[in-house]
Amino acid sequence: MWRTGGLAAIAAALATTGIAAVARSAGVSLDIDGEPIPLLGFAQMTLLCSAIGLVLAVALRRWAAKPKRTFVAVTAVLTVLSVVPDVLVPMAPSTRAVLMLTHLVAAAIVVPLVAGRLPARTR
Repeated sequence: MWRTGGLAAIAAALATTGIAAVARSAGVSLDIDGEPIPLLGFAQMTLLCSAIGLVLAVALRRWAAKPKRTFVAVTAVLTVLSVVPDVLVPMAPSTRAVLMLTHLVAAAIVVPLVAGRLPARTR
């Protein structure tokens, strides 16, 4: 679980940072309230959130009757909640789209790989 989750987190961090770098080079502003989001910030936040998801998966594997189903459901809700600030904070539409895309890409990489390591049932 830890190895798969760690590799998934690294892949997601590389993907989100790559998306941000491509967007920035294409002229998309990655500024919020006049402050640029550093590219390293994409990697850091992706790794942090992935680590939280991995801890969640380990806990669910131990305590949930249906760890895989519960993990997928909880992470789907958390992914939706992760884009709420992107909707509420004033920013350029292109910035909003890039930020939302990075959340979805990270989830698309991490969630299936970690869920695949969880049993369908524990009891």
